[in-house]
Amino acid sequence: MKKTSLTAVATAIALAGMIGAATFAQAAETTPGKHKVVYHINYAGGDKGKLYEAAMTNVQNHISAVGADKADIKVVMHGLGLDMLMDAKTNDSIRAKISSLKNQQVAFQVCGIALERRKIDYKNLYDVSEGDIVPSGVAEIAKLQHQGYAYIKP
Repeated sequence: MKKTSLTAVATAIALAGMIGAATFAQAAETTPGKHKVVYHINYAGGDKGKLYEAAMTNVQNHISAVGADKADIKVVMHGLGLDMLMDAKTNDSIRAKISSLKNQQVAFQVCGIALERRKIDYKNLYDVSEGDIVPSGVAEIAKLQHQGYAYIKP
């Protein structure tokens, strides 16, 4: 009787292991090839830009978790979020984080409406070219979500 019980237990364990392996394999098959994510920045950076630094650390943590080759990340800024790129001109830490993320193919997009309304020349922002300017930050976020990008507001 003990031998039968041990055989039943061993069979149950083996079956549970096969079900677990199949579930893991199925999850791996359904995981997307790339993490398509838009990070939304439209707020002030706080004391010495600490909120901007924290947001850029979140982006880096995301890349570190999935790998740069499996991440398609865009940071869209409008309103007070443009201050992050103004602060980066004088704040070494923010500048270094942005530069590192750009080197990992993170795109930084700037709202044209915010530039106009706030009377900011894009040349006064850190490492921004005309190609980084989108007509509207919120419209860009909506477009990206429609294209399957996940939305994160750090």
